[in-house]
Amino acid sequence: MLKVLVLGSGAGGGSPQWNCNAEVSRAVRSRQPGTSRRTQSSIAVSVDERNWFLFNASPDLGSQIQDHKQLHPDPSYGLRHSPILGTVLTNGDVDHVAGLLTLRESYPLAIYATKRVQSVLKQNAIFNVLNPKFVDRRDLLLNKKIELRTKNKKPTGLFVEPFSVPGKVALWLEDKKVGKNFGTVEEDTIALKISSKDKEEFFYYIPACANMTTDLAKKIKGSPLVLFDGTLWRDDEMIVSKVGVKTGKRMGHMSNSGSRGTIAVFKDIDVKRKVFIHINTTNPILVKGSEERKFAENSGWEVSYDGMELVL
Repeated sequence: MLKVLVLGSGAGGGSPQWNCNAEVSRAVRSRQPGTSRRTQSSIAVSVDERNWFLFNASPDLGSQIQDHKQLHPDPSYGLRHSPILGTVLTNGDVDHVAGLLTLRESYPLAIYATKRVQSVLKQNAIFNVLNPKFVDRRDLLLNKKIELRTKNKKPTGLFVEPFSVPGKVALWLEDKKVGKNFGTVEEDTIALKISSKDKEEFFYYIPACANMTTDLAKKIKGSPLVLFDGTLWRDDEMIVSKVGVKTGKRMGHMSNSGSRGTIAVFKDIDVKRKVFIHINTTNPILVKGSEERKFAENSGWEVSYDGMELVL
């Protein structure tokens, strides 16, 4: 069995964003029917519903843990306990790593990430609050399947296979002086095939992707579930909404709509269950009943929400 718990379904800043007055943010803030608050993107996965690994650690992690009883300490273990065994990071974006600081309370954990992302954490002194006596930092190697293990190296029955997808270096690491795409390298944006040991259930977690390549389409074809980058409905959405100056492509994200958008390109990929995650506060699919939401759902897509549970 694989149990997936969506802790946060929103993109950076969540929805509504704290300083955004665009249409969707206003609708969510006023609790318009068909809307719900969304914290920043993260999921938790378990093979036994007792022990969990986080996949990305958003700035909202503290409240996400409080909001999901599955992640609460078990009193039978004493005064210090957590069912959280560690975290797997897919990139170095603030909305995926800032929550690590919430996990600083001297508890045994394992943090998995590519060498590139690990080096970023190492260079930023604030992450030293994750005491190495308690927290192991372990490298992920691209295209190599591994079993996640506890701090004490106990096997968990949960496997990941990381692979690179088109993307962009984290905003706070952009450097116009170091070449194409602001210095982006292969390990900056990864996706994960997540699987269990017992019956080999699996799914793909792809919270950021700038383009659907032939190789990626072949890889995910036939999969039972894909959680996929749902950031923007249209590439110029933030510009049209007058809340930003960047396109989705500039930020390293595919759009939901359009001839080369996610909905269109997935038509030829046999995926049983398709779920958007990491959805920006400007995206109209966040409003149930909107024309965009109807189009997505009629095309076989689901829109994730905080607290959503998926079982394989």
